[in-house]
Amino acid sequence: ELVLKVRIQNPNLRENDFIEIELDRQELTYKELLRVSCRELGVNPEHVQKIRKLPNTMLRKDKDVARLQDFQELELVLTVSDKNLLFRVPSLSERSGYNKKASELTY
Repeated sequence: ELVLKVRIQNPNLRENDFIEIELDRQELTYKELLRVSCRELGVNPEHVQKIRKLPNTMLRKDKDVARLQDFQELELVLTVSDKNLLFRVPSLSERSGYNKKASELTY
């Protein structure tokens, strides 16, 4: 697996943390990167204008994605203004890796 750090580009947010996503190294394509990133961030893929490898490189094709290395930072640049809320942050229970049983443990 290739582990990447992804976030939504939004300079107006105080906290704009990255999340880590995993991609199968056998499926390193632009389409798969877009699909996994959007699913994890709760974004509609149709609203992504571009994917930026920080600090300043636009990813455009499968070869660009194949060159990525573990823990590189990426941003999804959306086509909409901040006023239009076209994405939602998935609730904790909707996120992959969420363990419902662990959340119910009491000490």
